[in-house]
Amino acid sequence: MRFICRPPGKKSQAVIRRDRRVMSPSLTREYSFVYQKAKGCHVWDMDGRRYLDFAAGVAVMGIGHTNPAVIKAVVQQAKRGYHCGFSDFYAELPVRFVEQLLTFLPKHLNAAFLSNSGTESIEAAYKLARWHTNRKWTIAFKPSFHGRTMGSLSLTNSKRVQRERFGPFMPVKHAPYPYCYRCPFGTSGHGGCSGQYLSQLESAIKSCNGDVAAVFFEPVAGEAGYIVPPKDFVKGMRKLCDEYGALLCDDEVQAGCYRTGKFLALEHFGVKADIVSMSKAIGGGIPLGATMANRKVMDWPPGSHANTFGGNLLACAAGIATLGYMRKKKLGRNAERVGKHMLRRLGVMKEQYDIIGDVRGLGLMIGAEIVKEKKTKRYGVQERQRILCAAAEKGLLLLPAGISSIRMCPPLIITKAQADYGLDMFEDSIRGV
Repeated sequence: MRFICRPPGKKSQAVIRRDRRVMSPSLTREYSFVYQKAKGCHVWDMDGRRYLDFAAGVAVMGIGHTNPAVIKAVVQQAKRGYHCGFSDFYAELPVRFVEQLLTFLPKHLNAAFLSNSGTESIEAAYKLARWHTNRKWTIAFKPSFHGRTMGSLSLTNSKRVQRERFGPFMPVKHAPYPYCYRCPFGTSGHGGCSGQYLSQLESAIKSCNGDVAAVFFEPVAGEAGYIVPPKDFVKGMRKLCDEYGALLCDDEVQAGCYRTGKFLALEHFGVKADIVSMSKAIGGGIPLGATMANRKVMDWPPGSHANTFGGNLLACAAGIATLGYMRKKKLGRNAERVGKHMLRRLGVMKEQYDIIGDVRGLGLMIGAEIVKEKKTKRYGVQERQRILCAAAEKGLLLLPAGISSIRMCPPLIITKAQADYGLDMFEDSIRGV
């Protein structure tokens, strides 16, 4: 379904017409915003209208749009070279990027494979898990999103359209993701469902007859609706992986890089992963992916996995600048502080408006689930559509997630004042519906 928003200005309309003539219809444009430029927490459309960005380029622009530190690093590196063929030749810059990245991570993660995107970082994790364990099956969750290339798509189980007509898939089984607001076990909203969910996960593992390579897990289910699992479920999942000799693969593509207040979202649960996949915000807007593991796990031989553009020099320069800026500006602390403030305000709105069924999140990874009414919890798909369009018309960019949730993932540099301004526009949009 396409959102039917107020038509944009003439310049934006002209670009949309040209786009429809030449671009694949598979892209998921939600409303008629046409990007022209951006700075900090704001973006401008082709007709010069400014928007407060609560989408951050789908959680990519963590350090803000056109960050001067990234611009400087990319321009300096562009004068020296763009591409070195890192899978075949050595270069110092990708090594320096990984050395810096590892200082943000648990000590047991000490080796990296570089790629260009989130789905590539998951593909690398998937292949590595199967190589290292020499096992065939993997377990993922429903709902979940890990990417759209065939290995990662086999793990993905979020929306029907993402998988329809693309099978057969890789050997993957799905267990239910702990979704407390819509818990099927009668403990809705109380987090007392972990035992039942763990039982279903263990059943999926057992059904593979000792041939499970890994469990792939999002510490916050992103595309599925910004769902936060109970802490005891995550701890129990780690124990099951240990018991059955399966690797725990942590998908931090959207939740990582201080999005939740901690560098890895999994840190909130007191659990360590065997393999970690990252992308999105890690390159400051330049395509970059990284898959990390312990060197004993990353034991595949030369030629077993490689790529052409991984370790790209411009991307690694941007990544070094991005990580340095995150640390210098303490963006994890800001995400936690502003995120708590936003959750408090949204919690008040939830009590006030019957259309908001649930509010959840960690740091600046916040979801508001829209329903037709609280009593029935019926998905408010049309209502969400109207809210998103109304917000855009007021000057606030939001994105959907799940069946009827709205995600809020602004740049991590956002201030409380900017957050309040955006929430004012969101509440005005709620009132209109």
